[in-house]
Amino acid sequence: MLTKEDRARQIQESIRQILLQDWDPIGVQEIPEAQDEYDSYVGGVYRLVAAGSSAQEIADHLWHIENETIGLPALDRAKLVPVAEKLRGLGVNL
Repeated sequence: MLTKEDRARQIQESIRQILLQDWDPIGVQEIPEAQDEYDSYVGGVYRLVAAGSSAQEIADHLWHIENETIGLPALDRAKLVPVAEKLRGLGVNL
């Protein structure tokens, strides 16, 4: 049986993989030395998912990271909803 800490690490790794494989706004998923590029965003996403945030709230958070933090041009937030739904599907609870 997994401890809470082990389960949290497992979930964080799943979030990390979703951000890298499904979100990947700067296109680094195929660059081995850049696999940690989105690690600083895992904690914030984890908190939103664990708090039961809606897919739209999570998509808005990702959109904010893309535009305000990374500095990419504003794109359609609706395109982020499938990623947010996948994150919500991880079954994270506080």
